[in-house]
Amino acid sequence: MFNLMIRNSYLFRGRLTKETFDMNTSIELFRENCEKGAARYAKMPPGVVSKPTTIEGIKAEWLVPAGADSKKVIFYVHGGGYVSGSCTDHRSFVSKFAAFTGVTNLVFEYRLAPEHKFPAAVEDSAKVYQWLLASGYKPENILIAGESAGGGLTLTTLLYLKDNNIPLPKAGVAISPWTDLTCQGESYKTKNRVSPAPINSWFVFAKHYAGDNPLTHPYISPLFGDLKGLPPLLINAGMDDELFDDGHAFAGKAKTAGVDVTFRAGEQMVHCYPLLAPMFPEATEAMNEIVKFVRKHLQFND
Repeated sequence: MFNLMIRNSYLFRGRLTKETFDMNTSIELFRENCEKGAARYAKMPPGVVSKPTTIEGIKAEWLVPAGADSKKVIFYVHGGGYVSGSCTDHRSFVSKFAAFTGVTNLVFEYRLAPEHKFPAAVEDSAKVYQWLLASGYKPENILIAGESAGGGLTLTTLLYLKDNNIPLPKAGVAISPWTDLTCQGESYKTKNRVSPAPINSWFVFAKHYAGDNPLTHPYISPLFGDLKGLPPLLINAGMDDELFDDGHAFAGKAKTAGVDVTFRAGEQMVHCYPLLAPMFPEATEAMNEIVKFVRKHLQFND
């Protein structure tokens, strides 16, 4: 029932067909709609406290669950196709992530396209991560996580840190990650009918973000990077999502490169479905696996 409602959400907005995006689609209006949609579900779980801050000129927010170990942190990278997303519109998701894991989450607002094209998002992510290190957080007590474009940026950030000899976080979680901005995976063609995403939206977002840079640049599409030496990864993707092949292909390439990677495919599941826990059993099961992975690698004694 939940999946059916999500897939056909355009009907609840008074539309008979899914919206189609092109380069003239208003990104400003898209952002406004994302914020309005998030406002309807803005309530945070009991016991989680929001602490807004600014890091190196970047707006950020700590989401701290009751009893959290102050030495451990999840460095959370929000999604939004590189053109939208904020601490505000992700507060509900990330605060639930903090509550489920029992770990403080730090979410931040990297610069967005089309105003700020590549490499702005990568630069901002690396800057905030290095601020964590400079503030005394040890790499073994940091886990990086993100969803959608934020899942892709999670993996890109790991590549950037590795290539620049910056100590890597202990592990990473990528939920429905966008790893190939060329959008060549078969799922882009076969899954749009059952996905809630507007038609052609991923192609439009990719052009806005990459600008004149090649879409195969590994810091744009991490699928094309050298994955050897990355930390343990958990990648989750719904099978009824355009980005399914992105996550599946990245996990396969990472495994070939010797990375300790776990890939979970959500049968008949949509984009970023674990973040919908506890709405339906499949989401809860996926979130429980993520929680177990997080707590294992951050060395909790459960």
